[in-house]
Amino acid sequence: MTGPDLSVEVSADLLLAPFPVETNGAVQHFVERFQTGSRREVVGRSLDRSTRYLEMIRQVLRKKGLPEDLAFTAMVESGFNPLAVSRAGAKGLWQFMEQTARRYGLRVDRWVDERLDPEKSTEAAAEYLKDLFAQFGHWFLAQAAYNAGEVKVARAVERTRSNDFWTIARGRWLREETKQFVPQIQAAALIAREPERYGFQVNPEPPMVYEVVSVPFSVELKKLAALAGLPAQTLSELNPELRRGTTPPGRPYFLKVPAGSVAVMADVLEQIEAQRPKAAKSQAARAPKSSASPPPAGIHVVKPRDTLSEIAERYGVSVSELLRLNGLDPEARIYPGDRIRVVVSIVPSGREPAP
Repeated sequence: MTGPDLSVEVSADLLLAPFPVETNGAVQHFVERFQTGSRREVVGRSLDRSTRYLEMIRQVLRKKGLPEDLAFTAMVESGFNPLAVSRAGAKGLWQFMEQTARRYGLRVDRWVDERLDPEKSTEAAAEYLKDLFAQFGHWFLAQAAYNAGEVKVARAVERTRSNDFWTIARGRWLREETKQFVPQIQAAALIAREPERYGFQVNPEPPMVYEVVSVPFSVELKKLAALAGLPAQTLSELNPELRRGTTPPGRPYFLKVPAGSVAVMADVLEQIEAQRPKAAKSQAARAPKSSASPPPAGIHVVKPRDTLSEIAERYGVSVSELLRLNGLDPEARIYPGDRIRVVVSIVPSGREPAP
């Protein structure tokens, strides 16, 4: 659903135009609240943390042809905390829900949740914001839709017969959270541009610096860090998207490692491969090279709306057997693209490889 006059031709010049910041009463309310009120401590921590991610976010936005000050959407969403989780289940710097995350190419399954990957989630958020701007023609409405969803904002535009966010916000068609979301971003941008003017002394955190190496399947991060002589949490902190502290099964994974550690990692990975059982090496050799490759015998690739009970019935096994074969908890969720082992007899040499 779209409202009147929302079909706009989005040129590169329009996207790159300076991000509009207004200082009306709604924005000033949040400037004062952030500066001296109950949110001052939270805003101070967000400004400190911003220096870790802000340059990366700005680079992504520039690459996509978007205004750099859109970065402060993440300040309001998560306080620049890549591990933030909302009560509704939104996660990461940009607070993606699962469905929207997958729509914009992020992997979310029982092994990996790329909503927690700062760079990949920023790429996805930039694409989403760009699409919203193409739909609504103004950044305020695009950000309102980022918070409330496209349908709700389109309906509000239609009901109020206005493309002006501030006019729409005076009506009853948007939730209070969305009405406050846009002026909070405005206030955050004003303060972040000149923190000293508003009484903030930023204690900058060092920016993210890392290199990427290809790591074999099913490698524990703590073991890899120990062999490389790194603190135990180093790799987990660089790769928060790995939900189980291990690289996923089935294929190599591009892992972020501290800058300057690639050579050490290469040596360590050779040691790990040399120690890997022959059965596991055989599994690695058979692993599909791309998502288009057919799964090996005895593996079911989860499709939309599949359930464990349906999969179990299809292959003539019990749900408890599926859970045991795949190392899953009874409350585990499965997602499209997951690879579920369904046949015991495919296990080579009496071993049970990872699913």
